[in-house]
Amino acid sequence: NFSRLEHGLPLLADELPIANDFVAPALYFHPFKQAALEHLGGSPEQHDVALFNRLTGATYATHLTLVEPGDVVLGVSASYSHPSVVRAAAQAGATLIDTKGLEDFKVALEREHRVALVVMTRLAVTYEVMPEHDLRQVVQLAHAKGVPVYVDDAGGARVGPAMFDQPRTLELGVDVVATGLDKYGTVGPRLGVMAGEKSLVSRIRARAFEMGMEARPFLYPAAARSLAGSTPERVRELVETTRTVSVALQEVFGERLHETPVIAQLLADDILEMAMQRAGLSAPPIVPYEASAALAMLLLRDYGIITVHFVGLPPGTSALMF
Repeated sequence: NFSRLEHGLPLLADELPIANDFVAPALYFHPFKQAALEHLGGSPEQHDVALFNRLTGATYATHLTLVEPGDVVLGVSASYSHPSVVRAAAQAGATLIDTKGLEDFKVALEREHRVALVVMTRLAVTYEVMPEHDLRQVVQLAHAKGVPVYVDDAGGARVGPAMFDQPRTLELGVDVVATGLDKYGTVGPRLGVMAGEKSLVSRIRARAFEMGMEARPFLYPAAARSLAGSTPERVRELVETTRTVSVALQEVFGERLHETPVIAQLLADDILEMAMQRAGLSAPPIVPYEASAALAMLLLRDYGIITVHFVGLPPGTSALMF
């Protein structure tokens, strides 16, 4: 499994008899809430939580609740927002303006006059991290204009604090955050956990139930255990494992292997170029995205290697990540 994702169901054998939508939430909603608030830096006095069928569901429900047709959504990250943000804004009838970094965000925020939501990504799809100073500045600037901030914190919720000594997400002063339960120390299921201001989470959760985006309540025990089992030490161990793999890949690919502090990746353009060189072609018969998808399929067929391309279709990036 080279996807860096874990999609298990961490239930104990003696929990199976109560794994239904009536008993499980009665026994485990409060442990889940406590674990989620601890994980994301919230407080029970100010914040509430919700569980979604996946992180994309949380993003969609947030947009469908807080954004009206004709509004503008500002995305900000170190590179670009996840495709789920692009699709959620479009579904809400809004215009997404994606910005790269703090300075680009400042210009767009001043220029646009109907910004309804800021979507901030701490750890971008490219696995580049926004500095803490920039994160706080985005929140401050958005709030000065009365705009709520939603954080798509898929891996950043754990990588930020564990690897970059950043605060937990709600400690940055954001309004709502969602993270996944399948990477960097959490072991599944592939669910989305939301926490944030009580009034906002209440509205977003209601919309999720309307649209069928909520997670089934019998999954609360697994979600609580997955959150509780994620520790900074486990995150650092996983990142170190990635670095070990990177060293081995570097010997084969050299400068074509691109690395960030937490990941190694082969860019789709490089994959296509290498394939063309081996085939003796001068003109590409496919686009780079197809080249990385083809390599992913060959790795699975010939070597049993699972990459992120077989987890979310399509994935957030055309690069092949390790």
